[in-house]
Amino acid sequence: MITIVCLERDAVGARFRAPDLPHRWIEYPATEQADVAERLAGAQVAIINKLRLGEAELAALPDLRMVAVAATGADNIDLAACRARGIVVSNVRGYAVDSVPEHALLLMLALRRRLLDYVADVRAGRWARCENFSFFDHPIVDLAGSTLGIVGHGGLGQGVARLGTAFGMRVLLAERRGAAVPRSGHTAFDEVLAQADVLSLHCPLDDATRGLIGAAELARMRPSAILVNTSRGGLVDEAALADALRAGRLAGAATDVLSAEPPRDGNPLLAPDIPNLIVTPHVAWASAQAMQRLADQVIANIEAYAAGAPRNRLY
Repeated sequence: MITIVCLERDAVGARFRAPDLPHRWIEYPATEQADVAERLAGAQVAIINKLRLGEAELAALPDLRMVAVAATGADNIDLAACRARGIVVSNVRGYAVDSVPEHALLLMLALRRRLLDYVADVRAGRWARCENFSFFDHPIVDLAGSTLGIVGHGGLGQGVARLGTAFGMRVLLAERRGAAVPRSGHTAFDEVLAQADVLSLHCPLDDATRGLIGAAELARMRPSAILVNTSRGGLVDEAALADALRAGRLAGAATDVLSAEPPRDGNPLLAPDIPNLIVTPHVAWASAQAMQRLADQVIANIEAYAAGAPRNRLY
């Protein structure tokens, strides 16, 4: 019998079915970082979402054999330390291939059509006072005919590319920054920055992508362009983005992620004076269907590990 401890049960709004194996299940609605090692003591399997599992925690957990990540990204886990200890780390994949692309398109449409500005104006009585049947205070731009640059072409990037194409957009897939020669079907990173009317981020956060979009990259983009980030907050220099929006060097931006979540100590992108910025609270992945697929995959990953055939391994 194995002991399975779920440290962040409330981070997933779906039901975890009982694993088809002899087990003891322990769950906590949420866990403070300082309590991770204590709560995982004696567990063979840990289910985590955003908590850090680093060298210090792993050193205190000699019984741990498997980490089931209730997410795709695993930048919160020391994979090298897990590998050195023979701990299997499995993530979930493909569960949000509809949810995240739909949210990304929602943000693009809301920015280009200035949705929130018009909603706010109507609620403030602007339409009721209008002499004409309508008003056009906020310029509206169609997605059709514009260029969509996609950074990261895994399942989520591919989903956004499909939706962008359906909306009549020209899609450019960005090569990795610094690559000497673009792969077939890809365009040099800097060229995508220069051509994109909409730049959408869909890559993992690691040493190569941290701060991928900073002041220099924002300066290469068109002043009429918008930036959409439904990946990881650390991909973007948030202070530089706030400055670019205030200065009118970028037409708009939307992010579903921030560098620290929740942003208890504030964040440059939460300032009230930033124009044409939308921030949503890391919910792009969270459709009811996607969350249930995620929960089902977590259990399937644990069952595969227990059967001696781990799947979705991160190394």
